[in-house]
This record gives sequence, structure tokens and C-alpha cells, in this order.
Amino acid sequence: MRQNQKFKTNIEIRQSVKDNGLYLWQVADFLGICDGTLSRKLRKELSDDEKQDIFHAVAYLKANEGGEKDG
Repeated sequence: MRQNQKFKTNIEIRQSVKDNGLYLWQVADFLGICDGTLSRKLRKELSDDEKQDIFHAVAYLKANEGGEKDG
């Protein structure tokens, strides 16, 4: 039988997204991946490079009120 996992991985990412009034699907969309893919990635601890990419996405989205990226 599987025990419930009480400690969430990548909590600093989840908290940053929440604190900035964003949703994971918005970050995933900005990164060009499906929201389910981002959710699966967050199940295991990410590398520092992957975390920085997500933090940059959160900062950009917050600065642009959750708007779409230029391009």
C-alpha cells in the first residue's frame, strides 16, 4: 500500500506561482509545454537550470499581468 506523500517537491516554485497570482497552466503555456507536463515535472525535484527557467517565466508573467509573451 502506498503512503500519502506529505512533502511536496519544488515547493518554492509552487509558492512563487501562487504568491504572484498565477496558475501553473499560465507558466506552462509561457514555457511552450502542456500544463500536465509541467505538473508531472514538478513531482520530482528539478535541476537548478529548470527552476531558474520557471522563476524567469513567473517574473515575466507577473510583470506583464499574466499576458502572453512577445514574439
